[in-house]
This record gives sequence, structure tokens and C-alpha cells, in this order.
Amino acid sequence: MSIKIGILGYGNLGRGVEAAVAACDDMVLTGVYTRRDPSGLTIKTEGVPVRNASELENGRDDIDVLIICGGSATDLPEMTPKYAALYNVIDSFDTHANIPSHFANVNAAAEKGGKIGIISCGWDPGMFSLSRVYADSILPGGQAYTFWGKGVSQGHSDAVRRIEGVLDARQYTIPIDKALDAVRSGSNPELSTREKHMRECFVVAEEGADKAVIEEKIKTMPNYFADYDTTVHFISAEEMKRDHSGLPHGGSVIYSGKTGEGNSHVVEYSLKLDSNPEFTGSVLVAYARAACRLNSEGVSGAKTVFDIAPAYLSAKSGDELRAHYL
Repeated sequence: MSIKIGILGYGNLGRGVEAAVAACDDMVLTGVYTRRDPSGLTIKTEGVPVRNASELENGRDDIDVLIICGGSATDLPEMTPKYAALYNVIDSFDTHANIPSHFANVNAAAEKGGKIGIISCGWDPGMFSLSRVYADSILPGGQAYTFWGKGVSQGHSDAVRRIEGVLDARQYTIPIDKALDAVRSGSNPELSTREKHMRECFVVAEEGADKAVIEEKIKTMPNYFADYDTTVHFISAEEMKRDHSGLPHGGSVIYSGKTGEGNSHVVEYSLKLDSNPEFTGSVLVAYARAACRLNSEGVSGAKTVFDIAPAYLSAKSGDELRAHYL
């Protein structure tokens, strides 16, 4: 029997989830829900209805798991607890400092409704989080380093686009090779924010805009660029479309620890992604499978990637996993 998936939100991430569901033989997309006018939204999956998000508010029998594809700043803190009382839900909440409070809110709603809410799924938080915990559990007392990129930061790109005089922008986060080499050596270096990453911006400016002012506003923007060495390039709209239309990303978690009489060990997990939203969508869909299975076993409440056994993510049977992956 196919797992019935609903998608709330149809931006880059929602489209990534749609593509991931289409690749899974054990899942079927039953509806896409939007706060926009449904008549103006065309999706790729033929025969699947697009409905207004208000239709979710009383519960629907045609959804086993609702995958919520909203933003972490304002959407998910409201949406995930709201719908966790009615559905098994998955989100990609990535404001690390607020994960404990978000978990508590989702847990209260999901337990009340007898549903599961798996939060903060993706690659960071998500796959990178697992790597950090596995390494720390095996090599306690070691040091974890996380590097992001090279890749497009959607939040930083949006921050640049909000500057007066900017028509479009892409911001790339780039790890610094010297820092990577030092960490991989096992020397456990102390690294500042500026020593770990640099930022590179490509900007399409309005005609007549003061580019020097725009560059200064970018480089001094607190919480985004002020703590980094940042390079700004001004390009044409045609160059932006030709060279920067994709959303690649990736990075590495590198953990360095010791055992015994001082033997050093370095553990590294890395990703190189052509499409950040499509990969993130694929992670969400795997955890949707787990949510459905666990809830059918009577499990409820909020969960994170730390709480889900790997076998629940796979469409393969236990026999297949033991024969081919163990």
C-alpha cells in the first residue's frame, strides 16, 4: 500500500519533495497545498489536485504524512505545531538555536493528536547532525568542525537582494582550503569564523545605482557578511541567468579525536549537491516513510533524526538491508 503524501508549500523545496516522491515506488502524492490562489499554480505531477491550505485545517483522510515546505523564520514555528495535531508531519526547521523550543511545541501538539512530527530534517540540520553525533559517540572528547559550500546560500542571497539598488543576487559560501587542510591533519586548530569560510557575491544592480555603496552595505552587514572576507562582483542579468541559475551546495563535517595512547582519528562526511532543495526534499521524503511506519506502530510525539533508526528510512526490507548494506 502506498504512503499518501501531501505537500504544503510549493517553492523550491516543495518542488524538490515532489520530485523525490515521484522516484519512490511506495509513495503517492495526493495533494499540493498553497496559501496562494491554487488556480494560478501548475505542478509537475499530472492528476494531483492543488488546493488552498485552508482545506488542511479539519484533517484529511487522503494524507498519511504532510511535508511542510515553509521557511524557518516565520512559517514553520507556526505551521508545524498547528498541523502536527492533525497529521504526521515533517519539516526542515533549521534555526539551530531555536530547535529545542520548536521541538517542545511540536511535541505537545503531536502527542495530543496521536501523531508524529519529525523536525529539522535535511542535511544540516539532518545528515550532518547524525555525523556529528556518531563521531562524538565513538570518539568522545574530540572536536567537530563543519564547513559549508561551495554553494548558494539562499538566505544570504535574499539579504543582498533586499539592499536598495539591487535587482538580483547570488551569494556563495566557500570553505577556505587552508582551514580544511589543518582540520584534516588532525591538529585540532582553533579557527575563527573568518578563517573557516569566505563569501562571494554576484550582484545585478539597477541602472544608475551606486555600486560602491551597495558593496559597502554588503560587506558590513551584521550577522551575514561583517565577520567574513567577502568579494562582490557586479554582473549583468544575462550573466546571472546563464551562470548562476542553479542552487548547488554541500559541505563537510570533519571530526578529530584520539584513542588509547594518543592515536589520532579523523572522521569525515561530505556532500556535493547539484540541487540543495532537491536533496533536502529527498531527505524529507525518507523521513516521511519513517514517520508513517512509526505512527502505525503506535508511536507519537516529536522526533528528530537522532531518534529514527536507519531501517525505518529505507523502502527495502530488513532482509535486503542485511544482505546488501550491512
